[in-house]
Amino acid sequence: MSLKTMTTSDLPHGTESHSHHHDHEPHDHVHSEESIRKVVNRLSRIEGHVRGIKAMVESDRPCPDVLVQVAAVRGALDRVARLILDEHLSQCVARAAQEGNIEAEIEELKTALDRFLT
Repeated sequence: MSLKTMTTSDLPHGTESHSHHHDHEPHDHVHSEESIRKVVNRLSRIEGHVRGIKAMVESDRPCPDVLVQVAAVRGALDRVARLILDEHLSQCVARAAQEGNIEAEIEELKTALDRFLT
């Protein structure tokens, strides 16, 4: 299985403003193509679901129906976040520990979790 280095050019438009700015040396996040494919596929399904919600609103569907679908998208996004976090812990944090820069990686993860959880 080949590996790919993710860069900000791989991110959806508009997410570049959330790039990493740290005092420590930058490091590449390398993930398997299978892992990237899983996340991208889930995000594509969520994207379609959001378009469906938009169509519901445009066709004046009942608010409770729309809210149920919004909740479903929230749950799907939470599952994607969990998948990304699991991957990060098993790959990136483990790699940082082997490379001897675990403290910087943990600080980066704490910052990301603070933003995610608020």
